[in-house]
Parts: sequence; C-alpha cells; structure tokens
Amino acid sequence: MLHKTRGVVLKVTPYSESSVVAQIFTEKFGLQSFIVNGARKPKAKIGITLLQPLHLLDMVVYHREHASLQRIAEARQQPHFQTIPYDIMKSSVVLFLNEMLYKSLRQQSADEPLFNFLFNAISWLDSTASMPPDFHLFFLLKLSRYLGFGPAAARAGQAFFDLKDGVFCDRLPAHALVLQHPHTTQLAALMASSVENLATLQIPLADRRFLIGKIIDFYRLHIDGMGEIKSHEVLEAVME
Repeated sequence: MLHKTRGVVLKVTPYSESSVVAQIFTEKFGLQSFIVNGARKPKAKIGITLLQPLHLLDMVVYHREHASLQRIAEARQQPHFQTIPYDIMKSSVVLFLNEMLYKSLRQQSADEPLFNFLFNAISWLDSTASMPPDFHLFFLLKLSRYLGFGPAAARAGQAFFDLKDGVFCDRLPAHALVLQHPHTTQLAALMASSVENLATLQIPLADRRFLIGKIIDFYRLHIDGMGEIKSHEVLEAVME
C-alpha cells in the first residue's frame, strides 16, 4: 500500500553494485530501512545525492507491516538545502549530529513530536544566515528530552549536574560523572535558551569543547550500546 510521509535521512549502506539501503526516520512509521535499487547509477530516479546525511524528504513509500526492508516509490528533497552543503561549519555540524542521531534513534514506531523537532531544527539551521556556535550543544540537549532522558531545569542552589542520574543537584555526587561551575551554569543556560536567542550565550571555545565531550558521555550513559562517536573530533578541528 502506498503512503505519503516525510523523512530525515540517517545512513546509506551499499547493497549491491548499484543499489543501497537507506535508513530514514519517517514521520509516519518511525525508523525504517528502504532498499533503493539503482541509486548509484548516473540517471537514477532516486539517486545517491538525494540520500545525503539529514536531507529532508517528501516521500511516497510502499509500507508492509513487520517487513525488514521497505521501498520508496517517489522522493524529493523538501525543503532543498540552500546553505548546509556550501558552509563548512554547518556541514560539519550536520555530519556530527547525523552520527549522534543514527546511534541514538532506535524507534520502529512513529513519534510525531520527535520528528517535528528534527525537521524544524534542521530546516532552521539551513535557513539561518549565521549558525550560532553552540547550536550542536543546544540540539543534543533538546533531543535528549524527546528520547526520554532529558534533565529537568536547574533550581536555585543546584551547583552540580549528575551525568549518571541526569539531574541537577546541590551536593557533589559520590562519583566522577559530574559537572560543576561554570559548566553547570552553561548547561542550564543552553537548556533554557530558544534557538532564536542562542547566539547571545557566547560560551568560550574551551568550555564548548568540554561540554560536548560530557554531553556525549551523558548520551552513552543513557543509551545502551551507543559506541564511540568520531565525528566530533572533525567538528572541533573546523571550529577552532
């Protein structure tokens, strides 16, 4: 049966000489694997250039309940990226966030609030003239709420953040998985921020690098089998 749905491309794996399997987080069905025949041919109807990391798609798909591989009847990029492919900072952030999303999303069912967050955040990143340098931190903290382990807002006097329990606290935990000032203050500011005023935070580069490492640790503590994240090293080099 044919269905219309939007999707966010997460990963493409070669399947045969000219075909691929694309893992796409869809609005209607959640995370799905699609076989795309002939995607690597020069005149493919659905070509490999359409299936780049975090591309936003309008699709018509064949969906069979419980099938391991689905098929795409039609697909087009919508909206079409205007800046991400041509801005090295944005494209590096997209590669990093793509790796985090691919290793974090395990949902086989639809999640409309999560999908809308992803779609809107990626669209905003492409449309903004100047990407705030803390966008990737902001994105991951907001994403953690949709994944079910996002922390509650800090209250007065809570000077520590327990990465293991995912909570702000007023006493130093009895383990090393903890953030302290100024990083707790910066974390709380990121969580309270909106994407529109994100550029006003002005977190120093050294603190930003420290925080991204700790946020990755936070994800690893709350997502089983997440594994190593490599692309943030490339991102750090670009953002020097």
